[in-house]
Amino acid sequence: MKRSIALLLLLTLLLGLLAGCGGGREQPAEPAPPVETETPPEPETEPEPGEPVSADPYDAVRNYWQPEQLTQAWGPEQTVEHLFFHPVIAYPRYAFHESGATQAQRYGLDDWMCTVDEYNKILQSVYERGYILVRMEDVWSEYTTDAGEQRMRRNTLMLPEGKKPLILSFDDVNYYPYMLEEGFTSKLVVGDDGEIWAACTDPYTGEAFLTKELDATPILDTFVYEHPDFSLNGAKAIFSLTGYCGILGYRTQDDRDIAKDSSDRSAFEQYRAAEIEAVRPVIQRLKETGWTFGSHTWGHIRLADKPLQTIVNDTERWADEVGSLVGETQILFYPHGGRPDGDDWKQTGERFRYLQSQGFRVFASVGTSSFSHIKEDISAVICDRLHPDGTTLRYAREKYLQFYDAKDIMDVDVRPKDETHTVNW
Repeated sequence: MKRSIALLLLLTLLLGLLAGCGGGREQPAEPAPPVETETPPEPETEPEPGEPVSADPYDAVRNYWQPEQLTQAWGPEQTVEHLFFHPVIAYPRYAFHESGATQAQRYGLDDWMCTVDEYNKILQSVYERGYILVRMEDVWSEYTTDAGEQRMRRNTLMLPEGKKPLILSFDDVNYYPYMLEEGFTSKLVVGDDGEIWAACTDPYTGEAFLTKELDATPILDTFVYEHPDFSLNGAKAIFSLTGYCGILGYRTQDDRDIAKDSSDRSAFEQYRAAEIEAVRPVIQRLKETGWTFGSHTWGHIRLADKPLQTIVNDTERWADEVGSLVGETQILFYPHGGRPDGDDWKQTGERFRYLQSQGFRVFASVGTSSFSHIKEDISAVICDRLHPDGTTLRYAREKYLQFYDAKDIMDVDVRPKDETHTVNW
């Protein structure tokens, strides 16, 4: 018994010595203070099904004007102005003087395009002169007459006091191959910020990059973000698209010259499917931020004199290859300004009737004023739009003074200068 007690005392003493030496490590004289730790954040509440995770930054534009601020009635007898552009020239000196294009091609660019600098100045000018962007789809609507017939009518727009309505449209935002070689951007993409950017390749260095400063679409996006009062209820502009080179820089078109049983068909279909999937988020973001879509025909054909069957084939192909991606549209923009059947105002020929039967209701050409005319024998409206470009900057200054003064806009230092391309001010 005494021996057991002695062994127990010895064991207690040894344990005490080991605790005192701390395994050979020096111990602090006082106990260390407790380590402060951050309280872990509460987990975020899961959004309800269908609820957006975060607000769209474009909501600030959509909601800028409150209904009680829209006190000015713009009636059917008042003009809604309409300006349209082709893609803008990102590198004008290269396009007009240094690219591999022929002189005739350079003159074509000079006639029908604006430079980035000119485009920026025009946007600033129309904004300062009180114009506000509106949707063409809000300007016109279809209704049923007392006789049960479908017809079109001009709606009354409710605007902020002092504002004037303006429609913008952009032809040929397809990024044709010649554009990629002559100083333009190459396609639209959705950037890491969720917004639309343009892909571009510097023609001098070969550097590929994304930009919001060299393409008409992201330039307008940025301008509207910075000037939300320039848009009525989030309105932006209309893309007037062909389809023979795809859309928005993506080669989504079918190649019917490749037979279905050709060894090349499978690879082509895979490539085309990839391009279609790549363009879908671009279309979605454009729609979310106020852009809409219209037809410019699939093959950019002249509607004034093409056989009816050619127009039928073209319209069906546009619906199949373009409409299937961007959705249905009631707006048709005439290529080359050519009117179906020669005169769509005074007559309603077989070409016009066919196009109207395919769902088109607004038929837009090109003219010297923002003219419009509701047809009385069919549900359709025809209208003209003005074209800021080298031709009108040089030779039609007076007709555009309500929007801008060409003397303040035209980039005379970079545009061609010779006896056929002079300034007529």
